[in-house]
Amino acid sequence: MAKAIHSMIRVLHEARSLAFYDTAFGLKVADRLDFETFTLVYLSNPESTFELELTINKGRTEPYNLGDGYGHLAVSVDDVVAEHARLTAAGLAPRKLVDFAPAGTVIARFFFIADPDGYQIEVLQRGGRYL
Repeated sequence: MAKAIHSMIRVLHEARSLAFYDTAFGLKVADRLDFETFTLVYLSNPESTFELELTINKGRTEPYNLGDGYGHLAVSVDDVVAEHARLTAAGLAPRKLVDFAPAGTVIARFFFIADPDGYQIEVLQRGGRYL
């Protein structure tokens, strides 16, 4: 059986990305591997063993083209309304809260927020299948 351990995204400015992921989700540097042409930074928090790997390609000056293949990362929180307010107060500009109720019953409450490189992160109310 396979166990998901991390997801990788390429970022342009390491410090800006580290500040965003710390402020938004409490992700801290768990490990840093520095190579000649790139650096890998693994971020985590006590909520999960899953990590976000940031790849910083040295010498890169142009933003990455996310194209049409990237979907989103997702995190769950205890109080999605409070998190939305906190992120708004922090100046991180989360999008509006959504109650997803395709058949009339709310099955998910969430909002999206973009990181400094444009990657979308879905923030879901913890519960049901979104633990």
